[in-house]
Order: sequence, then C-alpha cells, then structure tokens
Amino acid sequence: MAKKQGLFDLERHFAFYGAYHSDPINVLIHMLFVWPIFYTSLLLFQFTPPLFHLPFHFAHGQTTLPLNFAFVFALVYALFYLLMDRKVGSLAALLCFLCWIGSHALALRLGFSLAWKIVLAAQLFCWTFQFIGHGVFEKRAPALLDNLSQAFLMAPFFVLLEALNLVGYEPYPGFHASVRAKIEADRKEWQASKLKKKKNKSR
Repeated sequence: MAKKQGLFDLERHFAFYGAYHSDPINVLIHMLFVWPIFYTSLLLFQFTPPLFHLPFHFAHGQTTLPLNFAFVFALVYALFYLLMDRKVGSLAALLCFLCWIGSHALALRLGFSLAWKIVLAAQLFCWTFQFIGHGVFEKRAPALLDNLSQAFLMAPFFVLLEALNLVGYEPYPGFHASVRAKIEADRKEWQASKLKKKKNKSR
C-alpha cells in the first residue's frame, strides 16, 4: 500500500498521536478506555430522534434499527477509518458498527433516565484515567488541547493500530520507522520549547 497524502495521511496523523502517547502506561490506559468512551457516546446518541428506520431480519423474526445521530456518528468514523487504511480501517469500521448495534440494544434495555447516568459515570471514569495517564506518566498535555478534532476523531483508530502493532502489523513497509522519526523530531522540538519557557520564567 502506498502512502496517502493530505487529510488521509495515516503516517502524519499517527506521528502526531504518537508524540503525545509515547509512555507505555499511558498508551495502555488509552487502549483500555478510548473505545468505551466511543461506545458510551453512541449510547447517549441513541436517544436522538431517528431520521428513518432500517429493517433488520434475523432467524426468529424482524426488528428495526433507528438511523439517528448515533448511526451518523458511527458512519462518519467508519468511513474515515476506511479511507485511512483499508485493512485496519475495515476492522475499525466493523467495531464502530458493532458499537452502534450494541449501544442500541443497551439503550432499549436501560431507557434514557438510567442510560445518561451510566454514560456520565463511564465518561468521567475513562477521561479521568486518560488525564492521569498524561499528567502522571506521559507528563505532556493531551493532544486534544492542541488539535481537538484530530484527537477525538483519530483516537479509536490509533489505539487499535497500537494494539495491532504489538503483533507486528505495518500498513506499508517503512511506516513505523518513518513514524518513529517524526515522533522523535516532534518530542525534541517540544522539549526544547519547554526548556526555553523555563529559562524565560527564571529570568
């Protein structure tokens, strides 16, 4: 697979993400909590008005899935991931739609009055651990403070790519070497900037 340019430049985006997630414990924290944030967001969006209903047939009958904002949310993420990388993007897109279907089933069971409380508790719990990961282990502010859309849109895809990296997956030859070089350059620039600010404060 050839390297993509522009908006779907996986190498550039992953290097940006990696520059803020180089500590192994912080990476692990994100791998554990990013997808639950995505799932619980979908759970809350399941209570938005449906645009229309999609008939869904199964062995013992038929049901419908509402194509509401939860569906739009999952679809945008899935399409973006597919355009980033065909193989990992397909897996990420599948996970997005499994989260959509699963959150629909859970929303029906819980009802809004209980669901929003569970979503709030889960989001606070997951975000707290991620900020601990950055503050205590990474010692660098989260990427969302520098690029909000990139951090929110890319995070589920990148933690999946991090997991596949553990088993040796590489989108194309030389990908990881190039990403590491970009991450090192970014972190050196960040360290230099931090040192300069520190010196200016001490004057």
